[in-house]
Order: sequence, then C-alpha cells, then structure tokens
Amino acid sequence: MSTSCTSLWSVHAALVLAVAGVAQAAEQKDNGAELAKQLANPIASLISVPLKLNWDTGIGGTNAQRYTLNVQPVIPFSLGERWNLITRTIVPIIHAQAVVAGAKTEEGLGDTTQSFFFSPKQPTAGGWIWGAGPVFLYPSATEDALGGEKWGMGPTVVALKQRSGWTYGVLANHIWSVAGADRRADISATFLQPFLSHTTPTATTYTLNTESTYDWKASQWTIPINLTVSQLFKVGNQPISIAFGARAYAERPPGGPDWGLSLTLTFLFPK
Repeated sequence: MSTSCTSLWSVHAALVLAVAGVAQAAEQKDNGAELAKQLANPIASLISVPLKLNWDTGIGGTNAQRYTLNVQPVIPFSLGERWNLITRTIVPIIHAQAVVAGAKTEEGLGDTTQSFFFSPKQPTAGGWIWGAGPVFLYPSATEDALGGEKWGMGPTVVALKQRSGWTYGVLANHIWSVAGADRRADISATFLQPFLSHTTPTATTYTLNTESTYDWKASQWTIPINLTVSQLFKVGNQPISIAFGARAYAERPPGGPDWGLSLTLTFLFPK
C-alpha cells in the first residue's frame, strides 16, 4: 500500500473516531439533561437518594442557628401496566442551637414524614403528570424539642407539566395528628410547594419554589422562598446531582429564622 493511501486511511479513521466521540458526548449530554428533568419531577419513576443540608439563622432571642440534614429517598414501584406507586420519605437529623439564653443545644432525629403517591405511568391528554395518596407523620424524634410526639396522617397530591425544559406544578399535603402524647399540642398543618424550574441541555437546573406551611392551630404561616441551582454529572457510571440554594422568609412565626442556605447531594439510580 502506498504512503498516500495509508495517509488517507489514517485521516478517515481519525474522522470516524472524532465523529464517534462527538456522538457519544452528545448522547451523554442528552442523557444527563433527561435525568435532570426527571429529577425535577417529584414523582418520576426514578430511584433517587437526596441528602439535603439546610442551614437557618436568626432564630429566637439568641439569633441561633439550626442545621438539618434531610435524608430523602424516593423509591418507585410499578403497579401493573398503568400505575406507579412513588414513596417519598423525609428523615431529618437536626442540630439546633438554644433559642433562649441558658438553654442547651439539641441534637438528634426529628419526626419522619412519608408520602405515597399513586400515579399514572402516562401523562393525561393535556400533558399533566399527577399523583395522589396518603401522607404519614411518625414521631421518630429523639428529643422532645425536635418533634411533636404525635402520629399524624392526611392526604397528599402533586400535579405538574414538563415542556421544553420547563417544569412547573404544585405539591401539597395536610396532616392531622391522630394519636400520641396527650401533653403535646395537636397538629393540623397544610403544606404547599408551588415550583418552577428550567433544565438546560447541559443538565443545569434553576429552580424557584416555596415550601409554605400553615399551622391551623396557631393560625400562622411559615413561607420560605427558595432559589436553587443544581448540576447533574457522573462519577464513573454513577449519576449525581449537586445543588446550592438560598432562601428568605416572606412570613415566619415569632422567633423564626431570618434566612438560610442549602446544599443537596443526590444519588440517582436510573433503570
């Protein structure tokens, strides 16, 4: 074979490898963006384990700080050809500085919240993705100050749309206490989380939401407004998302926090 033919074959081989590399990179980019979109959907059929560290400050008369690590596994189950069951669990691990001079810092588990969403596998004709079911409150707190010592339950629902990288919708629940320590206050609380996010082709997601709670017993709103930026990437074959957020409180109970930050590390396990 002549030197010129060898050179031509080398050029062709280099071009093929380059095209293959570009195609593989584009596929990984698309897969990453698709996973990021699924992560923006609270009831996606995707196993994920978020570890969310919240920091709040300006609490009480001592301007105390509070750290809460929420372990939030999301596990879907297939129920035949048409339905999924999505479980969402929140287990808080809390470090709370004293809000009154002379009191002690409290550390330990808080109360656990677990939601069960029955959700159709296909969106509606109008493109809506929805799920509904029960939510339960378990008195798992290891210290009196970190929980309510009450068992609770109620309904929960979520509805959202996803289009052109945008995700918007609302998640809501209401919990009533049904059993527990008589010496502790009863619970009747509504949680509302409207959310809006945009995922770019590079798997970066910008999210604006509130995580508002209305305490019907105290007639009091708590309304943190959250702005979060997250990036999905891979470590080896393991998809991971890391998110940083800031929040300000539009409404808070007396002695509640002024503002806070969050850092979330999420492990994804796509099928």
